[in-house]
Amino acid sequence: MGTFFYMLLAFLVGVLVGWFLWSRLRGELDSLRGDLDRTRSERDRLRADSDRLTSELDACGKTRADLERRLREAQAAPAAGSSAAKPAGQASAALMSTPAAAKSAATKPAPAKPAAAKAVPAKPAAKPAAAKASAPAKSATSKPAPAKKSAPPPAKPVSGKPDNLRRLIGIGPVNEKLLKAQGVTSFAQIAGWTAADIKRIEDVMNFDGRIARERWIEQAKLLAAGNEKEFAKQFPTAGTASNT
Repeated sequence: MGTFFYMLLAFLVGVLVGWFLWSRLRGELDSLRGDLDRTRSERDRLRADSDRLTSELDACGKTRADLERRLREAQAAPAAGSSAAKPAGQASAALMSTPAAAKSAATKPAPAKPAAAKAVPAKPAAKPAAAKASAPAKSATSKPAPAKKSAPPPAKPVSGKPDNLRRLIGIGPVNEKLLKAQGVTSFAQIAGWTAADIKRIEDVMNFDGRIARERWIEQAKLLAAGNEKEFAKQFPTAGTASNT
């Protein structure tokens, strides 16, 4: 009895699992069929568009051929008209010249009186080229080229013991050497820099706004005033011996 019950239970479970799988597969199959139908409709629509564009292209080709034919006929018509009008004009000119020739032959020509030769006054000779050359020529006023601004001389080093410039964030061994070559050896000098000084130093050190970004002047003011506490507060990454 127990074996039959377990077999029946397994049969029911198998039927349920099979029905679940069959329903899932059927849903997937229906989805694929829907996609296939949509693809077919898209294909039919594209074919219809292709046929329509082909017919429009053929119509455009026919219209172009018709326009080219009309253009050739329009170009040939004026040429034919001018060639036909030319003989007619020559004939009318001949007919008009015939009575005039007969009339002149019937009338006797009057004897021409000898006319005294009139002295033709000679045209004044052209002015010699030398006269033109003597005229004052307009000299192109050339503006003097502006003199190049000479770079301002480096600042004079401050007497006394030089400061450790490497305490400033952004000044390493290379920048310290460049600054000392420009006569900058103390925090007070950097704290008193003007816009012209900043421009001169940045030109020498190939900087572009770095002094303002790294706040050299603010750092130098705090160190020149001996305000180590505020300097450490505002610039915590700077060391006591060097910024590294």
